[in-house]
Amino acid sequence: MELSEHIKTANVEDVTLIRPFHPPRKGTLCVTSHHLLFSDREEDGSRQLLVLLRNIDAIEKRALGSSGTVTIKCKDLLVLQLEIPGMEECLNIASSIETLSSLESVTEMYPFFYRPSHLSLQGPWGLSTAEQYYKQTERLWDRWRISNVNSDYSVCPSYPRAVIVPGEVDDDMLVRSARFRHGGRFPVLSYCHHRNQMVIMRSSQPLTGANRKRCKEDELLLQAVIDRSELGYIMDLRSAQQAQQARMTGGGFESKSCYNHWKRLHRHHERGKVLQESLIKLVEACADSSHSVDRWLSKLENSKWLSHVHSALSTAGLIAECVERDGHSVLVHGSEGTDSTLLVTSLAQLILDPVSRTVYGFLCLLEREWIQAGHPFQQRCAHSAHSHTRLKHECPSFLLLLDCVWQIWRQFPLALEFSEALLLRLTREVYASDYGSFLCNSEQERCALGVKENTYCLFQSLLNPEIEEQYLNPLYECTDLAIWPSVHPQSLQLWTGLFLRWTEHSQNMEEARDEIWNIKKEHRERIGPDHNNHTSSIHCETFTPFENLMDELTIL
Repeated sequence: MELSEHIKTANVEDVTLIRPFHPPRKGTLCVTSHHLLFSDREEDGSRQLLVLLRNIDAIEKRALGSSGTVTIKCKDLLVLQLEIPGMEECLNIASSIETLSSLESVTEMYPFFYRPSHLSLQGPWGLSTAEQYYKQTERLWDRWRISNVNSDYSVCPSYPRAVIVPGEVDDDMLVRSARFRHGGRFPVLSYCHHRNQMVIMRSSQPLTGANRKRCKEDELLLQAVIDRSELGYIMDLRSAQQAQQARMTGGGFESKSCYNHWKRLHRHHERGKVLQESLIKLVEACADSSHSVDRWLSKLENSKWLSHVHSALSTAGLIAECVERDGHSVLVHGSEGTDSTLLVTSLAQLILDPVSRTVYGFLCLLEREWIQAGHPFQQRCAHSAHSHTRLKHECPSFLLLLDCVWQIWRQFPLALEFSEALLLRLTREVYASDYGSFLCNSEQERCALGVKENTYCLFQSLLNPEIEEQYLNPLYECTDLAIWPSVHPQSLQLWTGLFLRWTEHSQNMEEARDEIWNIKKEHRERIGPDHNNHTSSIHCETFTPFENLMDELTIL
């Protein structure tokens, strides 16, 4: 069935559009296979609004005499209202939007049809591969190797073809370890620290079951990681009780007697339905402007979203402390190893690794730790916070990551090369995009459906110099030091740029950011580009220039 056959009414005249920050406008509404287009022709010129149908999370219909009103709630939290003359046209428009916004076939989605003139489908897709990361990381060469044991995705369907593993562990051992781990996700390298060569690894839970089964190859794999150190840490992202309960359903944890050089720590992280419901409650609270201050604060607390931010940052900080300050390697896993595991390993690298705090390094980190590592984007991001349909696989893990990165960016305004604008762009792209980067649930699926041959890579587009400039942090000063975000309650704040983006406050912040850019440029012109080009202490010097700029902004 052609997509156009789902369009019952393609055009409607005299539709009134109501949206934030704009007066009501009357114009023409057009429904295409992938977009909703509104165009008006007022006295002061023609204006258009283009909404990707995939971005629509829910619609609500209401009769209004002989006409109807359609309220569109988008995944990026924008809410639009369309007053459509004629009830039949209203119902047809609503029906078309509902069908086309929830297409299940990946190859029918817009990235497969997006063909901008300034981009080409020729050349490599993506920024980096495991092989390239290995070649660029000389400190891995002595004790680690690239394995192609998963070249046909038969060992682990959610892993990429190539992974980095201890050099003395052969592929047969990896296969046996994979059989002992949930979903075949055997321990692989995530990060090697540049200061002391300690590593962060990730995997899924071991399948010990109620009978306490063992896997000698899995034990030897982990032992090969810490031959030169006395102890390694296993960071289990479940409570001790949850880990015990998992044994009753075939899962489990690494026992002390079998992994005697590894110490297991439990750090409970919510995921799945609990995290999704938390996002829904937070968005509901932010959308209701009728609350008193006390009521607002109560609903914010009841959402528990900032509690999840706290858990992620504190666990990532603990992992980074084990690696940087204590000099021990860490294995991270929860149950499946595709959500909270990727969340905390990514944040730990942001804390430790100066390269990951650049625009290029951060995008490579997301590609390596989320896209290639098998985070199921198609399942997790099928709906956002407005949808009336609740699927059991939905979970805003990636959105939580971006919120945590924003918390770090806010606390260390000089340490990250990218700005809040890049994080906000990613929150939109992960739910609805012109690009293929976030399609499917694994590299295997992307390969089978031809994503890399038929769509464009978002990260390559973002690194186009003309595009990248708008996402740069004007206050950035490179530092090789680790940055240690505070997780005290008073240090964590609601990400207003995301959750209150369609309010007047958000508009004021946009103006403030533009003014900071202008002040920074003028400041550089006065003192020269090479002045004060390094940071000797992240703790002492980070906030001073930012505060000076904010003082200047206040005076202006």
